[in-house]
Amino acid sequence: MESKDKGPLAGIRVIDIGTMVAGPVAATLLADLGAEVIKIEQPGRGDSLRHIGPSVEGESLWWNVEGRNKKSVTLDLRQPEGQRVLKEMLKHADVLVENFRPGILGKWNLSWEHLREVNPRLVMLSVSGYGQTGPYAKRAGYDRIALAMGGTLYATGYPDRAPVKLGTALADYSTALFGAFGIMVALYHRDTRGGEGQQIDLSLYETVFRFTDVMITAYEKLGLSRERTGNLHFAAAPGDHFETCDGRYIVLTVSNDRMFGRLCEAIPALGGEERYSTHAKRTACVEELNAIVAAWIKSLPVLDVCRILEEKGLAYSLIYSIKDIVADPHYAARGTIASVKHPQIGELKMPAVQPRFSGTPSSPIKPAPALGADTDEILRQLAGLSAGQIAELRQAGTV
Repeated sequence: MESKDKGPLAGIRVIDIGTMVAGPVAATLLADLGAEVIKIEQPGRGDSLRHIGPSVEGESLWWNVEGRNKKSVTLDLRQPEGQRVLKEMLKHADVLVENFRPGILGKWNLSWEHLREVNPRLVMLSVSGYGQTGPYAKRAGYDRIALAMGGTLYATGYPDRAPVKLGTALADYSTALFGAFGIMVALYHRDTRGGEGQQIDLSLYETVFRFTDVMITAYEKLGLSRERTGNLHFAAAPGDHFETCDGRYIVLTVSNDRMFGRLCEAIPALGGEERYSTHAKRTACVEELNAIVAAWIKSLPVLDVCRILEEKGLAYSLIYSIKDIVADPHYAARGTIASVKHPQIGELKMPAVQPRFSGTPSSPIKPAPALGADTDEILRQLAGLSAGQIAELRQAGTV
């Protein structure tokens, strides 16, 4: 029995053969909570994420965030011997994570149909841009493509210009979250309900579409199309990103009568108007309301605005830059930012493990591994190879 201080998923073994973000980060989320995650990488180059984004002394910082808590094994899955070794490893695994374009693994004799014969208890997460079936299945797809197809990009930005991308890879990360959730559901079905292993078919575009709230329902029932409205939203009246007199921006949204009453206490010009008496009426004149709120906030320095809104119990936030995040006392008090000691480039700050568990706290984050750092150990342990056999594979370029 694994010790609970290793995390709630201690004892689960995951093999990650994916690249970049959506698939591999699903494995990272499991590794953060104690699962043993073995990352299979192409010999010589490794995961593409090792070569993208800002770097320090040749180390990709993005890789070091998302490769954390994993072990690295180099193995060329395009070679028959590499395929054989992976199958041996999968006999001792609970989960396989992959995000190749549909059809690729089949060419390597590593499709779900092949692998379920190797290990009937295996849970296989297959992440792709468009899913394993359908007319678009074999198209290339990645984060911004999924945002476009899933309906989010069309509705983001202002009506008088092209849609605007989000500031982070939201499709990739939300897909990773669904992936980790799907894996845990499949393991629950297998381990507590007497089920077998199964394949999870997860696409980026469908993940994005699931986050479009009532968009399809309103279109089908009412003919409403969600258009770009800048910072306006039907659930917020008033609601916008307001500038203070000293150049800071504050998000303030009010979505019910009780909160609007509190705002009226702070801004008397809003009170006593029949056309502001309900949310539906306020939504009809939201631009007028926003102008009144904007003038009030613009007349005050940021500290005064925050103090008044705090006193009234209103939900608001400064729009934080990363500089603000690093300096914020709430982030510090909760340990939202973790520090990880990298053996070559020193201390790295990164998002801490989420969520938090009272009974099974997570272990300190381990730095992302060097390429192939665990190859010999894992191949001996899971594939039963001798030192001589591993040396032969290395000579052949298989590892």
